[in-house]
Amino acid sequence: MTHPQTTDPGPAVAELDTIVSLAKRRGFVYPSSEIYGGINAVWDYGPLGVELKNNVKRAWWRAMVQERDDIVGLDAGILMHPQVWVTSGHVGSFSDPLVECQTDHRRFRLDELPGGENLSATDLRDPGIVERLGLKCPVDGGPLSAPRQFNLMFKTHMGPIEEDSNAVYLRPETAQGSYVNFKNVQQSSRKKLPFGIAQIGKSFRNEISPGNFVFRMREFEQMEMQYFVRPDEAARIFEEWLPRRLDWYTRYGVNPERLRFREHAPDELAHYAKKAIDVEYRFPFGWKELEGIHNRGDFDLSRHQAESGENLEYFDPATEEHFVPFIVETAGGPDRSAFTFLIDSYREEEVRGEKRVVLGLNADLAPYKVAVLPLLKKRPEIVEIAHRLRDDIARDTMAVYDDTAAIGKLYRRQDEIGTPWCVCIDVESLEDGAATIRDRDSMTQERLPIEGIKRAILDKLSAARG
Repeated sequence: MTHPQTTDPGPAVAELDTIVSLAKRRGFVYPSSEIYGGINAVWDYGPLGVELKNNVKRAWWRAMVQERDDIVGLDAGILMHPQVWVTSGHVGSFSDPLVECQTDHRRFRLDELPGGENLSATDLRDPGIVERLGLKCPVDGGPLSAPRQFNLMFKTHMGPIEEDSNAVYLRPETAQGSYVNFKNVQQSSRKKLPFGIAQIGKSFRNEISPGNFVFRMREFEQMEMQYFVRPDEAARIFEEWLPRRLDWYTRYGVNPERLRFREHAPDELAHYAKKAIDVEYRFPFGWKELEGIHNRGDFDLSRHQAESGENLEYFDPATEEHFVPFIVETAGGPDRSAFTFLIDSYREEEVRGEKRVVLGLNADLAPYKVAVLPLLKKRPEIVEIAHRLRDDIARDTMAVYDDTAAIGKLYRRQDEIGTPWCVCIDVESLEDGAATIRDRDSMTQERLPIEGIKRAILDKLSAARG
């Protein structure tokens, strides 16, 4: 299944380094532990990045929980009983195919080698695939080992003694917390089918070859929703969630031409899935998964019921039936989503002979909603008005004061970090009690009484949420 768009629109930003450079320079994302040389595939979110990611999470929560009456929230623990991961199949089958160069001992995911990108799931399990295709190490051209399956879970120990009996795992997904709490949530919230459990939380995967900035990390966050349904309604409800999830990205500004659906082939399906379709985005490094929608059947609840001995059936009082619900899952994350919003909103323009860099972020996602700028920072009465206005706006939304450059450079700085509106307090403000609001996208300006500016900003912000 594909989105109606069939041609490749090309990426919004040709070079990934453009976004990586902006992210570090402006305080969105830094390499973790950079003063010690960094740690591979772990990134720290700076002052602007943490605001952007929090806004993405709030926008998802609003769409999935706040605006719906059939989905409730959960925050399950990262550490779970180790039997959870045996029952779920992660201990036995949560793995990627790994190959190793025989000369420099570098390790790679088989499906990310040159020549291995389009291999089927069956090919990836073929022990003779490296020899059959003549695959070589992409670094030094050396021979590669046959693929072996590498489990992606991080294992640690609970308690003071490192024994196997104390082994626990850092969760590779949030979903299992929703499954083992199905009965608790259903009984305490008194929800009838269909209903969902939404979670946002940290997950950990010991990726073989992470990369492409924050696209694939070893420590990341997920935004997952598990929707519990009658078995005979699962196929229909699965199809209903597809446009909802794609529309969430376009609602917040992603160009629909750079989004598409891709259905998993039968031999590619995870062990739990009856059907799986990804929402893919055209990144600078190709079409890649942005979010997955899965019909998981009754695999999860049935397995946990069998292994735990706990009755996880649902009783439908209308039909007097007992049954194990099917699950339709939507699985995305704020890291990859924020990354997508950054890329898709980036543009370069020429204004009066100078380059203008703009992040055209939806106002609801922008780190700062408004910047209050004094025209003359050496006039204390102007500065005082600017601080007072910023403090008033900040009671309701994120606002920043800045006087570290001339007004033109301040505007450009705010454009580059995606601030939708700038308010300039000038000499005339002392006489007429008004100030100028500048719009990021149109660069038009309007003058309003200072006492009405906060209300105007909040109204604009509300409109941006749709």
